Amino acid sequence: MAQTPLPVKTPMKLIFVTGPSGAGRTTAINALEDAGFEAIDNLPLSLAPRLLDGPTLDHPLVLGVDTRNRDFSVAALIEAIDLLSRRTDLDLQVLYLDCGADALLQRFSATRRRHPMAPDESPRVGIRRELELLGPIQARADVLIDTTDMSPHTLRAEVERWFAPQPEERLAITVQSFSYKRGVPRGLDTMFDCRFLRNPFWDPDLRGLNGTDERVQAFVASDERFDAFFEHVQGLAQLIIPAHVEEGRTHVSIGFGCSGGQHRSVTLTEKLSKTLASQNWRVTVRHRELERQSDTRGGLQHGKDTA
Repeated sequence: MAQTPLPVKTPMKLIFVTGPSGAGRTTAINALEDAGFEAIDNLPLSLAPRLLDGPTLDHPLVLGVDTRNRDFSVAALIEAIDLLSRRTDLDLQVLYLDCGADALLQRFSATRRRHPMAPDESPRVGIRRELELLGPIQARADVLIDTTDMSPHTLRAEVERWFAPQPEERLAITVQSFSYKRGVPRGLDTMFDCRFLRNPFWDPDLRGLNGTDERVQAFVASDERFDAFFEHVQGLAQLIIPAHVEEGRTHVSIGFGCSGGQHRSVTLTEKLSKTLASQNWRVTVRHRELERQSDTRGGLQHGKDTA
């Protein structure tokens, strides 16, 4: 008589959240806890394997780790990651929250907090020490989110897109615009340069608008090279996105850059996101420079879902 095979247990999802002090670790942990994760912050690394030696939990777990942990060291954290990654009952991911040194300094100055790695010195000294110390861990991260230009609300949304998708969602795609003047966003999988297209900035009637406006979009699309460029972009997206699904990816990030991040890159981001949404992909749109302008004025503009 044939025996009924035993059901295969789904590995428990475990996320290590780490990064420099002030980068948003607490915000990320709170977002994951709200999404159904059990959250434990500042657990001594030596206790992590023991915590997971018992029966498999029926809910995902997030562990917050930073330089304030009692027995923290880069070697100890990497050893814990290696040890737990070999376990077949765990699905381990490392989320590293990165942030520029100037932004970290501004956050410490605003809160008047002492830096944990330089309690009797300038926060800038502690920030430099910590960023240098955490370099090897950043290189081991499965997911890296740069919080330099993010408000807490935007960071929460980004964490949720990565780690708390709805069960019916296959793949989350982020399409975002940016300005090369302010640097390339971290974590992009594919990037396109739009600076060769006609620039609406030089039209006085369009300068104060952005690529979400139909007049700007029409101006950009009137460039004789636009149609061929977008056709190639769309074709490449149709090729690589299903391939990412086959590889088991849960998120893909596509970026368009131009000089100011206001006209051409925004236009291409809007157009590609609508095309992908019409093909039933779940797409989130981010316009980094427009979000920054909104935050400066005191408002908050979150990434928007187009599917």
